[in-house]
Amino acid sequence: MQDFSYRKAQSIADAVDAMRGADDGAFLAGGQTLLPTMKQRLAAPSDVVDLSGIAELTGISVSGDTVTVGAMTPHAAVAASGAVRDAIPALCDLADGIGDPQVRNIGTIGGSIANNDPAADYPAACVALGATITTDRREITADEFFTGLFETALQDDEVIVSVSFPRPQAAAYMKFPNPASRYALVGVFVARTGGGVRVAVTGAGEDGVFRAGAMEAALTSAFSPDSISDGQVGEDGLMSDMHAGADYRAHLVAVMARRAVAAAG
Repeated sequence: MQDFSYRKAQSIADAVDAMRGADDGAFLAGGQTLLPTMKQRLAAPSDVVDLSGIAELTGISVSGDTVTVGAMTPHAAVAASGAVRDAIPALCDLADGIGDPQVRNIGTIGGSIANNDPAADYPAACVALGATITTDRREITADEFFTGLFETALQDDEVIVSVSFPRPQAAAYMKFPNPASRYALVGVFVARTGGGVRVAVTGAGEDGVFRAGAMEAALTSAFSPDSISDGQVGEDGLMSDMHAGADYRAHLVAVMARRAVAAAG
């Protein structure tokens, strides 16, 4: 790990000021990605701005049909929240399946979506549920937030404050996890809303999370596992790596989608 300057921000404004004054700064949320990459010298920020001291970034609230999760809220808190379980149980299940207990108690929702790992779980929930990401200066829909592999619409000094999820009529998330990392080899989040069905796929796309339009159309017509067929998501644009080829991932998308629809009921 190379030398860097460390600053623990006491407020959002303090964090933004610190980042603007850095040559090549990075925000530190849970550190589950940033710190390992720094140790491997794959990242070498000049300044690390720690967000853990900002109390307003942590917490869960439910107002009407909207669940709002503070950006620094750890996965374990989402998984254990009775309020979230009552409103969107699929979100609790997703959070409970991230990594291992150590990761779930340190990793945060804001850090996860800001990093936008192509195999991360939360981007699928955000896209399928039509979430809104609130930052220190604007609101961004999930469809506009995730822009590509490890890329988002965030500016360099922009801080995620919270993520708001509308309550769906029914939803479920199913993934085929990598047995070592617990990242999704393929994960599919299905949400039925008053406006139709949204299906978001993670772990498979070369550009990260994406919506499966053909599945959405089929499920809007008939919300049943039988509406899902293997050909609705093709191999084009899917990843091939040491873990699985594009053809196997395409197959898994259909399998996980059927399981998610069955679980959503």
